[in-house]
Amino acid sequence: MGVTASISAYKAALLTRLLVKSGASVRIIMTPASREFITPLTLSVLSKNPVLVDFTTSDSGTWNNHVELGLWADLFIIAPASANTLSKMSFGSCDNFLLAVYLSCRCPVYIAPAMDVDMYKHPATRENISKLQSQGVRLLSPGYGELASGLIGEGRMAEPEAILSQLQNDLLQQAPLSGKKALVTAGPTFEAIDPVRFIGNHSTGKMGFAIAEELADNGAEVELICGPTAMQIFNPLIRRVDVTSAEEMYKACLSRFDIMDIAILSAAVADFRPKHPVLSKIKKETGGLPVIELEQTPDILAELGRRKTTGQMLVGFALETDNEIENARNKLIRKNLDFIVLNSLADPGAGFGTQTNKITILDKHNKIVRFELKDKKAAAADIVANIKSLLAASA
Repeated sequence: MGVTASISAYKAALLTRLLVKSGASVRIIMTPASREFITPLTLSVLSKNPVLVDFTTSDSGTWNNHVELGLWADLFIIAPASANTLSKMSFGSCDNFLLAVYLSCRCPVYIAPAMDVDMYKHPATRENISKLQSQGVRLLSPGYGELASGLIGEGRMAEPEAILSQLQNDLLQQAPLSGKKALVTAGPTFEAIDPVRFIGNHSTGKMGFAIAEELADNGAEVELICGPTAMQIFNPLIRRVDVTSAEEMYKACLSRFDIMDIAILSAAVADFRPKHPVLSKIKKETGGLPVIELEQTPDILAELGRRKTTGQMLVGFALETDNEIENARNKLIRKNLDFIVLNSLADPGAGFGTQTNKITILDKHNKIVRFELKDKKAAAADIVANIKSLLAASA
């Protein structure tokens, strides 16, 4: 992010904080004059990186490599962009470190102009902005309102929240799964014995949540159907739907599946439930041991496999203890899956409650890909990469 000499430089602190909170790695370059409006220390603390102003760092004499910095960035945002800096950018001037990085970068460049209304409307400024846009620079249009001079009009730097929103929208449109809708299930299900007891399992939902995050990071709109879990998720592209039982998860999945492009069922759904749950707590004092008759829960994956249409991708999970490959392949075929993700409880570090997973992917063409033990975020990236590969091959 570049910061130039403008009274709006204080907004650079707010924008930096928003970018960092959104997961961006931010490095800041200031023009020498911008230090009169905001200190490098403020922006360094907020960005968690040293702020660069000159070609060398004065106290150490270290050369700051503008070419390396330009190649490092995925986006270059100049906010605020003063009339002076816009003019220099337009004509290819290179008399400070910020401009040298601008001329070296290959990534998309955004400008957020900030100046008084007459400066912004001046034909020279309008021409400079138009020229920069013709060169591919993207304009973050200034707002209308009261300016530092007391005048009313255009020239206020765009608000940090609006800048972040536009950046996110632009990135999502370029993302490989942009426009895709995905359904993900996560966590356990609890099947009631009585109001205080249930049949369940040790699933935490970590794998499903990691998959949902990875899909969203690739631009997909995600419906996350999750059983009881302490996990939290805040990605705006993920809509969370909480359920408790297998029956509730079944209904939630069926009501949404028809409009989905991708469905990944990673939840550990209980296979059985009490046939006659008791409406009041079972007391020990009643004498004897209670007999709990079980029945099968609805098979969500099989039902979605029956409903799947051309163009939909369905992915299941198999947690096995023996005959892993054979059992996973049978499940893949029986439930009409595009591929299945196999976990083995025999693998240390895999299974419920861990931060890691060791997966094997089997597809309907009998291809088997084994992965090393990884943290669940990296394993989720492998699963989503397989989805992107299959979608690209079918396009």
